Amino acid sequence: MLNISPTISTEKISKLIRSLLNKKALRLDSILNKVLKVAALVIVKNLIEVASHCFTSRIILKSLKEFIIIVLCKERKKDYFFLGSYRLITLKNMLVKVLEKYIANIIFKAVEEYRLLL
Repeated sequence: MLNISPTISTEKISKLIRSLLNKKALRLDSILNKVLKVAALVIVKNLIEVASHCFTSRIILKSLKEFIIIVLCKERKKDYFFLGSYRLITLKNMLVKVLEKYIANIIFKAVEEYRLLL
């Protein structure tokens, strides 16, 4: 079992937020990545507190699990009866996006450390 420490460093979360792409669609919480990057300077400690609570309690709020899927038609397709003629965009809460990246990084480090993909 992978042990995820409830202690999260401000530096790691700040780095994850800075790595988010600016020109992305609004998320479910309507926060642009560009705005989150500026606000992160002020709210990063609160984000860490919420994330730590999620890890220690093993509970994720229902509102953080919600997402919206938007279906877009791809341009210049001859036949829109095929699924390949459409593109899906998922709008998630930004905190969830940051937490997912954080956990993915932990898993990636464990895979490298224990050489699980050799």
